Amino acid sequence: MTQRVDLATVMDRLAIDEVVTRYAVAVDEGDWPGYRALFTPDGRADYTAAGGIEGPAAEVGDWLAGTLGPYAVRQHLIVNRRLRIQDLGGYPGDRADLRADYLSPLRHESGEQLMSGGGFVFGLVRGDEGWLVRSVVARETWRHGALGRAGG
Repeated sequence: MTQRVDLATVMDRLAIDEVVTRYAVAVDEGDWPGYRALFTPDGRADYTAAGGIEGPAAEVGDWLAGTLGPYAVRQHLIVNRRLRIQDLGGYPGDRADLRADYLSPLRHESGEQLMSGGGFVFGLVRGDEGWLVRSVVARETWRHGALGRAGG
């Protein structure tokens, strides 16, 4: 690879990292317009493995807003990110897959606490506006707490 290709790949990695971080912050802060803006027009989200729904990002955003509303504290930590950017013969393409683990402590307005963990699989595409989420799948693998499933 040339230095120019290496630099482009680093820039893509940083841009994708920013999208995933903005995803976590949007969910934690209840910024549902910001959440929706992270997705392509045909973007989809799947929270069925966490007791939630699957569908167009706008509809899932509405569901998340209602489901997570009673949780006064939300903090999604998305870690151990494993990124694969499409390789077009040594040059970065316009598609990427990112797998990451998450830890999600939540505190309900009742004071009850819930903790869950698992993984996310993000499908991302580069468009005219930069990198966007085409799909996200949450795969909850464990949960600690007495409240119903919170998603997310």
